[in-house]
Amino acid sequence: MAAALAASLPTPSSAPPPVAPVYETIPASMSTAIDIEAEIPLTCVQLDALVVAKIVQHGRDAPSASAHGLLLGLDLDGVLEVSNSFLLPSHVNDDDEKSTKSIARYQASMLRSLKEVQGDDNVVGFYQVTTLGAFYNQTLVDTQAIHQERLRHGGVIIVHDISQTVRGNASFRAFKLTASFMDAYKRANFSTSSLISHRLIFSSILEEIPLRIRTNPLTSAFLNVLAAPSSSPYMSAQLGSADTLAIPPSFSVLDLGNSGLTRNLEQVSEAIDSYRTEEGNVAYLSRQIGREKVRAETYVAKRKEENAQRVAQGLNPLPEEDVNRLFKIPAEPSRLESMLLLGQVDAYAKSLESSAGIGLVKMYGARAGSGV
Repeated sequence: MAAALAASLPTPSSAPPPVAPVYETIPASMSTAIDIEAEIPLTCVQLDALVVAKIVQHGRDAPSASAHGLLLGLDLDGVLEVSNSFLLPSHVNDDDEKSTKSIARYQASMLRSLKEVQGDDNVVGFYQVTTLGAFYNQTLVDTQAIHQERLRHGGVIIVHDISQTVRGNASFRAFKLTASFMDAYKRANFSTSSLISHRLIFSSILEEIPLRIRTNPLTSAFLNVLAAPSSSPYMSAQLGSADTLAIPPSFSVLDLGNSGLTRNLEQVSEAIDSYRTEEGNVAYLSRQIGREKVRAETYVAKRKEENAQRVAQGLNPLPEEDVNRLFKIPAEPSRLESMLLLGQVDAYAKSLESSAGIGLVKMYGARAGSGV
């Protein structure tokens, strides 16, 4: 029956052989700029003025200092050009799994929409808004580790400090994880011996990449107009001067008050307390591991002594048992959290040093000006 049915079916026609695709060769003048195999290392990160404005606006409007988003662009001849960005929603009260799925759906929807309108949809990293320069945390490290494994050139982290922006200094820094840290991260081993072999400390987790900001000619011309003095008959009649500025001068830098100094001290104290708590947990686990190892060594020594006595009496020695099965010796605790907390303490301390130094200079200047 099966043979009859097979014979009654039409003979399948032979498909024509597939034609090999033909690729156009890259011109010699562009061979050094177009890096298909991602062999040219990144030497600089270039942010468009639009990206800078979006990140500053997001950091200002975000309810907390945990604002973050994705960076879009292209790497060309060793320069990572970031041309666009969009924020990612933050779900504070939702579960971690639910929040992760919601963010993934939003990210896929945004990238699909950008592709439909012929916009940049190539993810090159992410940005993180922080305060007082403390951006070391587990979430940032995990996200960047995933990006460096999947993205071209590994992607970058753009860190924006909103506390510096409030003072009039737009702070943007670009980072990526070091090769030694990535090796330890892939092995999931941050024990003391691993840190020593990889020469890891909190300052060697990330390496900084030079960053520059690019503005288009129209934006540059507009900024030059705002900065250059102009003559206005109306303003000269009001102010008694023919030269005026489009942006009025600000004297907020002369304010002697240090409103953020108290908060900075509190952050330093909290970071130190967190570090001491983490070190206490590590010390407790280390003591527990030491006790289990002593028990295992005592058991092995006792068994060897009993076997020696049995051999002297002409008896068969007792079989050796697996010590790891009898005694559950915990693994050595990870020191990654301690390193990240040390990085936060260092960042808060440097921010405190900067703000306190500026305050001292202002006070000495005011004292010298008053003639006291």
